[in-house]
Amino acid sequence: MKNNKSYFKYAALTIILFMVVILPIIYFLGMLRQSDDLRFNNFTYFLGDNDSIEDTLLPDDFSSTAIGGMDLGVIDKDLFVKIDLKDFSDLKKDSVYVLEISNPSFRVVELFRFDTQGKLVSQEMAGIVEGNQTLINPNPYFNIDLGSDLSSSLVLRVESKVPLKFEAFLYPYSSFFQNYSLRLIIVSAYFGIMVALFLYNLILYFSVKDRVYLFYCFYILFIALAQLSISGHSFFLLQENVFLYEISIIGFTALSSIFVIPFIQLFLKTDVYVPKYEKYLFLIPLSYVITLVLRLMGMIEISYSMMDLNGLILSICFFTIGIIAAKRGFRSAYFFLLAWSFLLIGLVVYILHNLMIINLGSYANAPLLAGTAIEALLLSFALADKINILKKEKEVEQMDKLEAVKENERLIKEQNVYLEEMVKSRTEELELTLKNLQNTQTQLVNQEKMASLGQLTAGIAHEINNPINFVSSNISPLKRDLKDILELMDVYREKGKMEFTEETKEEIEEMEEDIEFEYVLEEVEQLLNGMEDGARRTVEIVRGLKLFSRVDEQDVKEVDLREGLDSTLILLNSTINGRIKLNKNYEEVPMVECLAGKINQVFMNIISNAIHALLDHPIEDREPELTINTFLKDGMVMIQIKDNGIGMPDHVKEKIFDPFFTTKAVGKGTGLGLSIVYTIIIENHKGTLKVDSEENVGTVFQIGLPINQKNRT
Repeated sequence: MKNNKSYFKYAALTIILFMVVILPIIYFLGMLRQSDDLRFNNFTYFLGDNDSIEDTLLPDDFSSTAIGGMDLGVIDKDLFVKIDLKDFSDLKKDSVYVLEISNPSFRVVELFRFDTQGKLVSQEMAGIVEGNQTLINPNPYFNIDLGSDLSSSLVLRVESKVPLKFEAFLYPYSSFFQNYSLRLIIVSAYFGIMVALFLYNLILYFSVKDRVYLFYCFYILFIALAQLSISGHSFFLLQENVFLYEISIIGFTALSSIFVIPFIQLFLKTDVYVPKYEKYLFLIPLSYVITLVLRLMGMIEISYSMMDLNGLILSICFFTIGIIAAKRGFRSAYFFLLAWSFLLIGLVVYILHNLMIINLGSYANAPLLAGTAIEALLLSFALADKINILKKEKEVEQMDKLEAVKENERLIKEQNVYLEEMVKSRTEELELTLKNLQNTQTQLVNQEKMASLGQLTAGIAHEINNPINFVSSNISPLKRDLKDILELMDVYREKGKMEFTEETKEEIEEMEEDIEFEYVLEEVEQLLNGMEDGARRTVEIVRGLKLFSRVDEQDVKEVDLREGLDSTLILLNSTINGRIKLNKNYEEVPMVECLAGKINQVFMNIISNAIHALLDHPIEDREPELTINTFLKDGMVMIQIKDNGIGMPDHVKEKIFDPFFTTKAVGKGTGLGLSIVYTIIIENHKGTLKVDSEENVGTVFQIGLPINQKNRT
């Protein structure tokens, strides 16, 4: 019953629109046709160049004929056409008439008048290039004098870059101005309606934020401009630019197609009713764009043919989609079909006029204007109706939501007691579990610290042992040599009390030879050098320990990362020395703001893992090699630590930063080392950490640290 009421409502709306809009238009056009304008029916013509008409009229040149009007399509030559005032028997000799050509797109229309002897008397020009008309009338027109000394033959030269199709009308002077005024009123009213609809739907878009209104308002804007191009009035809107006007019919039509497709998709919900064919709708604006490109390339005839074909395909597609949606009960589809029906009625009337089945005179484009205006009005009504539909749907949705909320409240109340008991039980379990996890985490962190501390202590003990050996082994020789020197000095002191004699000198020389005085001096020098070297190494180890631990630097400070790498390598020297080839490629890099102790911990963990990978899993016929590179990239200091060990498979590489994940044997690792590395680099320093690994090739850790930590959170 509800559907029957909807059908009756739409049928009543159709009848009212037909009576209120279409009938007055038909009556109005019929009244206009009662005016005394005259249409030329007989045309003789030929194609030639600009100078084909000379001073004398040669009737034999006009060898071709046409009836009712000219329709030659696109031609690359000028058209010379002759019409004769003798076709009209009731012309008044003392009256002034106006000749109008019903095509506003011609570049040049030139009128030649001859005397009764066939001699050229006058030439006048009109058109979008050479026009000198006083009225803002799109169609070329000329004042016709019926003097007795002038020939009744009128010769026109037409130069055009668009399809050459026109009719010729002769008006009494007053009738021409009357028609001009009425046409101007019709076009002004049409454009005013379309602009009003454009602004109305644009305001609706900003109010409801629905894109369908945005697409629609631009669609009606460009379709209105296309109609103005057909009537010729857009030539004045385009600042009388010839090139823009000649492409405006295809250009504005292409632009309207770009907006009409998404409008139709949203308005008719093509994703719901024709989902299989929705994606192909974008081929239509693509075809229009290709048509415009062909027009710009000068392929005029092909472009106009494609535009006609595109219009046919678009109409068939839209009507098919509208019928499918209407059959499935979609309310907006009825408005759409009704609107496009009026548009097609106007188009059919326009085509019938072009085929000369009916004659609308100079008002040929009035049906198209009426059709597009009615279509725009009906679709605007449909969009306004859509707001009511959305409002009702929203009210229903809100009611459903309210019912659902009430049902949820009831269920929540029923389950509150049970959930509270479950939450209390689970909370107690979670608190116990959290306490256990905290204890376990503390133990694991302490174990990791103790493991690092033991490794650090072992390295320091090994490195300090060598300088101590130097000192211990050099003490005894140094004492012995010093004793011998002191004995010699005593002898010199005793003998010095007396005058040196030859005998004394001999004794002294014998003493020097006995103790090998020169050798003693060399030995003392060597021992002192050894002690110096041992002391130097001891200083380096202490300095390395201080750099690594950074006990006195717990805040962010500028640090040379290369010093941190070197201090770490010094502490791991006992493991590396003689067993792993070390390559250091340090480029000049700026100081970096960081927590030095934590960064050194990162270096220790990654380099230690690399050393273990090289030594615990040696590869036959391959020398273990560790390479450390530093360089500057994209405003960040990069540290690259690379080994040529066994590498890692992908499933291991994905988990290496997970807490407690380790590939070492039980008791040799906690699985927190690289997790701590990730936390220090990513979370504490907002840096980057990248791992590339390939089995049996090696692993590369690349660390990136920002130079400044001012924005670190």
